[in-house]
Amino acid sequence: MASIFAIIRCSASACQRAIVYQSRPQRFHSLSSHAAKSRLIKLSNPMKNCSLSSDAAPFIVTDDEKYGNKQVISSTPHLCDYILANVREPPIIWQLREETASMRGSQMQVSPDQAQLLAMLVQILGAERCIELGVYTGYSSLAVALALPVSGCLVACERDARSLEVAKRYYELADVSHKESVKHGLAADVLKSMISNGETCSYDFAFFDAEKRMNQEYFELLLQQVRVGGVIVIDNVLWHGKVADPLVNDAKTISIQNFNQNLMADKRVSISMVPIGDGMTICRIQ
Repeated sequence: MASIFAIIRCSASACQRAIVYQSRPQRFHSLSSHAAKSRLIKLSNPMKNCSLSSDAAPFIVTDDEKYGNKQVISSTPHLCDYILANVREPPIIWQLREETASMRGSQMQVSPDQAQLLAMLVQILGAERCIELGVYTGYSSLAVALALPVSGCLVACERDARSLEVAKRYYELADVSHKESVKHGLAADVLKSMISNGETCSYDFAFFDAEKRMNQEYFELLLQQVRVGGVIVIDNVLWHGKVADPLVNDAKTISIQNFNQNLMADKRVSISMVPIGDGMTICRIQ
């Protein structure tokens, strides 16, 4: 899910606002592999005197009145390659990513830089008990499990039995099966069962990348299970840039927009939306 969304705002005398989506191939043969070609998907309000080069690293100039003309660098395909080339990816995780790339639905796998960030958050927290909803073939859960101490535990929930078998095979290969509590089923059902069993406020960290229209329900259930000071991370909060496009109004996009808006107003957590991969929001329980 490595789409890149950029909003370029130039001065009024130069050009109008343009919304540009760039996408890159989902498979990386190696982290230092060939630079991917960008593909222009949509352009609205055509620019007059400005241009966007796939090789350049343009700046995003935010609205003067709101953000003080702050300049923020926009990720291009070449810059994205550079970032991924600087990810420390253990060989067993690289092997899983390569196998997953040939599977149907491989775009569901998190990017290497996302997995690295998740593992670091677990280490910073000193987390021992974690939950992941939407395991797919296990790339992110494997990264988290490797970061956990020997006594750590990760509840790994996935509804697709075939992809879960791949994940379990790699847990064995990486010698982390003893840290993994695999749950085959619907995420909401698994969480409700855990709560019924008294597993409230007993987890340090949770990550979910499951059915987007269920985000709010997953979040509410996880709030019952993650302790104060713990962290919940949500994937795909930028949804290929669709959340910022007023012309997009499909059900999944609207549900993610609503969820993002709810998080902004939710005083139970402190939040940080990070434009990594397809966008992640990191929430710390207050």
